[in-house]
Amino acid sequence: MKNSRLRLLSYIVIAYMLLAFAWWSILLFTKNKDAFQAKRELMDLRIASEIQFNGPNTALYQLLIEEERELESKYQVQEWMILGEALVFIVILIVGIYLIDRGYRKEVESARQRRNFLLSITHELKSPIASIQLILETFLKRDLNRSAVTKFSENALKETKRLYNLVNNLLLSAKLEEAYQLNMEEVDISLLVNDLISELEEKHPNATFQVNETADFPNIDGDLYGLTSVFLNLLENAIKYSKNDAHIEVNLFEQEENLYVDIADRGIGIPDKEKKMVFQKFYRVGSEDTRSTKGTGLGLYIVDQIIKAHRGSIKILDNQPQGTIMRIQLPLSILHHQGAAAFKRQVPA
Repeated sequence: MKNSRLRLLSYIVIAYMLLAFAWWSILLFTKNKDAFQAKRELMDLRIASEIQFNGPNTALYQLLIEEERELESKYQVQEWMILGEALVFIVILIVGIYLIDRGYRKEVESARQRRNFLLSITHELKSPIASIQLILETFLKRDLNRSAVTKFSENALKETKRLYNLVNNLLLSAKLEEAYQLNMEEVDISLLVNDLISELEEKHPNATFQVNETADFPNIDGDLYGLTSVFLNLLENAIKYSKNDAHIEVNLFEQEENLYVDIADRGIGIPDKEKKMVFQKFYRVGSEDTRSTKGTGLGLYIVDQIIKAHRGSIKILDNQPQGTIMRIQLPLSILHHQGAAAFKRQVPA
């Protein structure tokens, strides 16, 4: 409410400035015209007097005629100057209004994202901590048999790993803003993806995965830690935003000196207007009060930054009949020819 009032007040001030400027512009035009007419009337009297006493063929008469022409020319120039300055002022004011409005909208959106992030991070931290606390209290208060201890321990380890991944994402996103150093080594993308899928199959038994790849799929020089984070985030998102029985299809292929990895799901999809914004830090589709999926809005930001660090790109495509395809492109020739040293640089924020 306070921001809305300040915005309304700023618009009132801007409207007053426009009206005041319009008034002063009209006044300036009027005063300039009145001054010109007064000078011209005085010039006409001098010309008439010269014609009456000496005739129209004198040198003074010709001089007065030239001065009158110069006076008209100066008046026209002044009119154009006033009009030009008025237009420049209006353009500058319109640009200023646009920049103020854009800055306001960005600030509102940033505040919304920060609010969503705080709500989501609070939930993401509170849930596993509460679960681990409950398990520990159960150990202290009850005598459990071996199978129960094993079951509770496995749940505690799962929640601990969830906490670890969350903290790891937070630290990684902070590094990406400052200086993330790529540690280049030879990476077997096919092996990496299949290993991650094996882990996710145990974690999500209802999800099914299908991997399609061309023969002799090449290795690349890349950052194993960063690429692991990329594919893990994308695969978990594909499961998260799918229905109960998620079906994920992964296609790996090489085309025109580029390596491609498509991760396709049959989930809810991403609206076209959101496809570019989802890579912004903390951005999540919808409101934290209404959405049902967990997350902090860091996953796709991390994915985008690490892919850019490898001089690649990521696109969001629509899957048919429904769902999303995350297409990763890595320039294979650059990775092979330039080697690891060329990529030990800072990641742009």
